[in-house]
Amino acid sequence: MQKFDYTKDFKNINFRESPHLYQVGKGEQGVLLVEPYKSEIVKHWRFRTPEIAKESSEKIYQMFLDYKKQNDFVGMDMTRKFLQMGYTRARRYANHASGKKYKENPQNKATERDKQAARKDILPQDTTWQTNEKAQSAKIFYGKYLVAREDEEYKEKKKLHQQKYG
Repeated sequence: MQKFDYTKDFKNINFRESPHLYQVGKGEQGVLLVEPYKSEIVKHWRFRTPEIAKESSEKIYQMFLDYKKQNDFVGMDMTRKFLQMGYTRARRYANHASGKKYKENPQNKATERDKQAARKDILPQDTTWQTNEKAQSAKIFYGKYLVAREDEEYKEKKKLHQQKYG
């Protein structure tokens, strides 16, 4: 897999009109950059409570199905990324109510050595990390994420897109 290209002119590319410029990347890479999809999906992305997460994940998954009907792989992949991000962000807050995993932000460190050291200085995990509201929200998003990720048509379109465009 090619390294994700963050140097693209994301502010001026309409990926619906230019799907050949879209790069799947790893995990959630580019999820907040790819327009018009980001703007279409982000307004439905919420995970504060399990009820909100259920409504949000169902709406985003329905968008996945709508993009699928439109034969729009980029839309399918972007909804998959938002479902994945719902899971990972809710898990972050389930593990650490503050949303902060590290005592100091590794990205604020100047050297790679200091960044690696900061990544080892992890704040304690909340005692309710398995059962709190955010853990429940994460579980809801994870279920929808798996359904999207394992969709046979999605997997085939992803494979073809990556073969064709890298």
